[in-house]
Amino acid sequence: MRIALDAMGGDFAPGPIVAGAVEAALDQDGLITVLVGDRERIEAELARFPDAPRDRLPIVHAAESIGMDEKPVEALRKKRDNSISRSWALMAAGEVQAIVSAGNTGAMVASALFAGAHAKMFLPGVRRPGIAAIFPSHQGPIVIIDVGANMAPKPEDLYQYGLMGSIYAEEILGVTAPRIGILNVGSEEEKGNDLTRATRKLFEESPWASRFVGNVEGRDIYEGHVRVVICDGFVGNVLLKAGEGAVEFLFSTLREELARMLPEFPVEVGHRMAHSLKNLKTRFEYEEFGGAPLLGIRGACIICHGSSKARAIKNALRVADLMAADRINSKIIEQLGASVGDADEPRA
Repeated sequence: MRIALDAMGGDFAPGPIVAGAVEAALDQDGLITVLVGDRERIEAELARFPDAPRDRLPIVHAAESIGMDEKPVEALRKKRDNSISRSWALMAAGEVQAIVSAGNTGAMVASALFAGAHAKMFLPGVRRPGIAAIFPSHQGPIVIIDVGANMAPKPEDLYQYGLMGSIYAEEILGVTAPRIGILNVGSEEEKGNDLTRATRKLFEESPWASRFVGNVEGRDIYEGHVRVVICDGFVGNVLLKAGEGAVEFLFSTLREELARMLPEFPVEVGHRMAHSLKNLKTRFEYEEFGGAPLLGIRGACIICHGSSKARAIKNALRVADLMAADRINSKIIEQLGASVGDADEPRA
């Protein structure tokens, strides 16, 4: 498997990006990670790892990079030789089967749209790709889609997001027949706006009607009764970042309280409490899944958090490898070919 890794993307690039690539290469024998970016800076980072399998860490030079605070479309036009566009070009040419980046999310999506328009990078039938974030719940991981790719979707887009998110939940997260819901301001059928009501009607008349449960309120997400939650990219992005902020606040507060209480407990009990807190935190960390898949494109793409460290990059490469090798895309194409209302269950 060959994966293009945007070595210049992220708040701390290229250091932790290259480190994550080295860790992934040492852990996965068949993985070839193409490091895309400033050759000199990448070489300097690779020099820190004398045991790195350099034959499986080739470099493709890109003279420019797009900053996290730059306007995506403007930056893509001004900086033609950037690491994001070069990565998409590699996949469009069939030289890699997947892309991983912790860089500017808007630039990643815009570059995908540009590549899709010129090189048919979208899967047949897909209107717009969507970013799927993985959230924790009492029932296990759930998929929220879209969290930033499409700010003004049509009902057909949300319907496709539900379909693609469900297939991802089954194939990658191991969820059997995941139930689908629309994020809304109330669970009642009449609640919502024109977009959510029209999307609801599409599902009720589709082959996926048996998995569709209707509206889901924000407070119900973490219960896990619905394993795929669909929404527009604006709402999804706000939800994602609010959730990240809440997790950081919660665990920083817990750490403060634990530090205050530890002197009152035996050492062994204190160690167990600290270990339990660490294990709990891993259930909420984006690093466990590496990043968010961009669904609906040929190949695979994982968009990582801007502050990703080596572990997150390593896990993102692992998931990208799994996605590219799996039948996810062929199943998405097959299900999109099903006519609305022609069956009671999704095709096997």
